[in-house]
Amino acid sequence: MPAPERIPTGSLTAVELLAKGELTVRGRIREASNAVLYCSVSYEGVSAHCVYKPVAGERPLWDFPDGTLAQREVAAYEVSAALGWDLVPPTVLRDGPYGEGMVQLWIETPEGAAEEDGLLGLVDGEEPGEGWKAVGLADVGEGRTALLVHADDERLRRLAVLDAVINNGDRKGGHLLPAEGGRLYGIDHGVTFNVDDKLRTLLWGWAGEPLTGEAVAALTGLAAALAPAEPLATRLAQLITVAELDALRGRVAGLLADGVHRSPSGEWPPIPWPPV
Repeated sequence: MPAPERIPTGSLTAVELLAKGELTVRGRIREASNAVLYCSVSYEGVSAHCVYKPVAGERPLWDFPDGTLAQREVAAYEVSAALGWDLVPPTVLRDGPYGEGMVQLWIETPEGAAEEDGLLGLVDGEEPGEGWKAVGLADVGEGRTALLVHADDERLRRLAVLDAVINNGDRKGGHLLPAEGGRLYGIDHGVTFNVDDKLRTLLWGWAGEPLTGEAVAALTGLAAALAPAEPLATRLAQLITVAELDALRGRVAGLLADGVHRSPSGEWPPIPWPPV
């Protein structure tokens, strides 16, 4: 499957293909906790593969309103696009064979990319080593611990900022998809935008460090785009609640005011389980 930037043909964009194309279910991804269907989508002679997550297949969660995960996935894509980093594959909300749901462009991971990219690891000792950032100690069995680390990689650093903005409660290693051309995408953003602090991630390595100039510029642009009556704010108001939209604005303002990457609050488990 081509990467997103290769999908458009003529004036057709990936988002238009996903929104207007005919969806055909090809199979089901059974490892997922909610219903995730592998599909093809075709429109005006252009086709691609995609993931379709119908609202009807969502498991209820105690801390999120029922039937809202698909909308949150789309909202995460909208915010990612507004930051200018395109870290989330093109994603739309639309009707499908099993009712309304999220449809997201399928990202084909090159063979062996997950291992070769070396984004995450476990190492002995208390220091991460050059080129790595420490997350914390992990129990590896038989009374042993190892240091969980992630790469000191600008792609991951952007994702850490995005996760802080959208309040991502589930940034696992399996949600990182290396793609062609050195691209890196984040997926599975159903548990996001909660009003309460829910940030759980493997990307804590920059906690407390100053934001990059690039991140400050991206957040400044996002803050402007979130102003009432702006197109992004209008779209998000159809996907998340008024309180959640206000909380999103507050998180962006807080990052800009503090000027540093988020640190764990201590009020919520900071690392998702399982971490992969």
